[in-house]
Amino acid sequence: MARRLQFQPVQPVRAYERIVQQIEDAILRGDLRPGQRLPSERDLVQQFSVSRSSVREALRVLQSNGMVRSRAGDPAGPEVLPFSPATLQKSMTTLARVSELSLAELIQFRMLLDSSANLLAARLRTEEQLAEMDAAMAVMRAATDDYEEFSRADVAFHDAVARASGNRLVQVCNQVVRSVVLTLIEDKIARAADRTAQMAESIAHHAEVLDAVRISDGPAAARLARQTLYDYYAGYVTEQEREFLRTLIDTD
Repeated sequence: MARRLQFQPVQPVRAYERIVQQIEDAILRGDLRPGQRLPSERDLVQQFSVSRSSVREALRVLQSNGMVRSRAGDPAGPEVLPFSPATLQKSMTTLARVSELSLAELIQFRMLLDSSANLLAARLRTEEQLAEMDAAMAVMRAATDDYEEFSRADVAFHDAVARASGNRLVQVCNQVVRSVVLTLIEDKIARAADRTAQMAESIAHHAEVLDAVRISDGPAAARLARQTLYDYYAGYVTEQEREFLRTLIDTD
């Protein structure tokens, strides 16, 4: 006798979810491009054969997801938006805050991203990109009495390295993960006992990375990224999680 199949209960799909799915699919296929307009609310009601409230709920979801911009009463219809790293950042921050992603997982992912970016940058960087890194380092050295200026220069350095990697996805993910991690621990950083010593140590680490990138030593640049991030963030996680992060330290 054949084994009886076990099926799972299904959830009813609301009309607005179908609308969201169709519009998202059209954007992903390229049928709708950034800057183009969706039909007006009235036309959408007619095309989908649904109530006005269903269309409005769908547009609220799409706007919340950063896919369209909708203004009440706009006769031109909702505008399709270009992809923004802010959308990914919002989703990852939400995941982290509801404990779907731990801080240790985010830090480990950043260790992977930064080390890959450094490796690629060391092999692919141009003289102009190297000059950008030098300029960011100069600002960091001059801004040890201005934490905000120092932080902006620090970000500029990492952005220059990410651009030198030649991989746009690395750039986007690097920017997003860095922002999410800092958002989660910004209060702890603000209470750091000795920012001056922290900035001096950061300058030394960045200088080592820059030297490795300058001489095209990719493995060294990658190793430095992992070690530096571990040294900086290990104090914000538990000992068990530190062991999790240490798995990336001795990989060469």
